[in-house]
Amino acid sequence: MKKIIYLFLFLPYIFLGQEGNLKELEVDLENYEYPYDVHTLELIVQQQKLGFSYMDIKPEQHNGKNVLLLHGKNFNGAYWETTIEKLSKTGFRVIVPDQVGFGKSSKPEYFQYSFHQLALNTKNLLDTLGVEKVAVLGHSMGGMLATRFALMFPEVTEKLILENPIGLEDYKRVIPYKPVSWWYENELDKDYQQIKNYQKENYYDGQWKPEYDEWVNILAGWTLNENYPLVAWNAALTYDMIFTQPVVHEFHDIEVPTLLIIGTRDRTALGKPLVSEEERETMGKYQELGKNTQDKIPNSELVELEGIGHLPHIEAFDRFIEPLLAFLKE
Repeated sequence: MKKIIYLFLFLPYIFLGQEGNLKELEVDLENYEYPYDVHTLELIVQQQKLGFSYMDIKPEQHNGKNVLLLHGKNFNGAYWETTIEKLSKTGFRVIVPDQVGFGKSSKPEYFQYSFHQLALNTKNLLDTLGVEKVAVLGHSMGGMLATRFALMFPEVTEKLILENPIGLEDYKRVIPYKPVSWWYENELDKDYQQIKNYQKENYYDGQWKPEYDEWVNILAGWTLNENYPLVAWNAALTYDMIFTQPVVHEFHDIEVPTLLIIGTRDRTALGKPLVSEEERETMGKYQELGKNTQDKIPNSELVELEGIGHLPHIEAFDRFIEPLLAFLKE
């Protein structure tokens, strides 16, 4: 009888799993350690001072080439750890910023977010570091930013790599518009289980591994902080940026050699819950979106990773890094 009672009392902790061990995180992730040293560039943007955090990893034997890694919306520069390690060991200098509103960078109370502004911030960072040429790799939302950067600064962008970018379809054509206040309330309502369920369904097509918990725990750890509303507000502003500033109609203007690395199992598409089930089934079909995008971008290559979801560099690193290195070395 005692064993049964003990098991009954212990069951909640079994089901809590990572949720029960969540660590409260500071708004700018001061209490979360990144894999490499983090530096901060002070920006004067929109009449305020903002901290723009970044990692700059210089190899012992630099091959003369530089790579810029741009994170996705639900991530920060830390999730590039294995990519950074491999690239730097191969001789590439690797620059990894946290965009304003993300990771260790400032979360402003008021900011007019645009991919143009984020691209300009990133260009200012490269200028500060004395980097004149760079290959730009963007994942998820970072793919939209990388596209905008390449369009704005083709003279700086040697090559463009898009890893399962969002924005390969124009969301505003099918998703009813929601104001920033709606996205804000939606963010405030998030918790560990909601965040995990979203990533499990969309990023990994229902297939979960323990190593994916890290990227849920960061977002969920923020929700425990009393200042989480500031994080949620910035998240809402960036949702509005994504929906109202598509890059899909400008792919034909990209001038630099481009590589698309697409996990075909991915089903990510922002705003799915806002449309009918029938419409939802047509969205986020990366096995089709990759091919359609290659047709639009001049001088582009497509590498399809069958059976892989939204995060190839996390889910299947070896399959991701091989075509990336081959493209960078061309």
